[in-house]
Amino acid sequence: MAFLMPEGLMTGVSIDAAQARRVGFTVVLWQGAVTIVVALVSLFVATRLAAVSAMLGGGISTLASLVMAALSFRRSSLANPYSAVRGFYVGEAAKLATVVVLFVVVLRTMKVSPLAMFAAYMATFFVYWVALANALPTLRGAVVPSAAPK
Repeated sequence: MAFLMPEGLMTGVSIDAAQARRVGFTVVLWQGAVTIVVALVSLFVATRLAAVSAMLGGGISTLASLVMAALSFRRSSLANPYSAVRGFYVGEAAKLATVVVLFVVVLRTMKVSPLAMFAAYMATFFVYWVALANALPTLRGAVVPSAAPK
């Protein structure tokens, strides 16, 4: 929570940016895979409309995560801790805007099965929990304490 503390009180913590970037983009890939699985299940269990709706719902979440990862992990965002925090705020705001805009467009212009669409959207969130559970030991090992506070 470096952004909540005055600069003089922060204890520096360094996280391997390349590893964090890999985790971020891996989440996007797995969300795409989950979207395809939910769409295929919807096709076999329900209808073609349900499968298309599932692809749209999961696709919205996946695209929004891609936007966040791209903005959060660009080189300029990782220059220093304050830029990194700012990058995550910008990425999260862009992700939220992407989700809202895409849901509005889809719901206004297409006939969808809401249950399938929102089920796929929600299913992509489980990817975050799995990724977090798998990445924490890796990231914890990459954390290197720096000099004591001044």
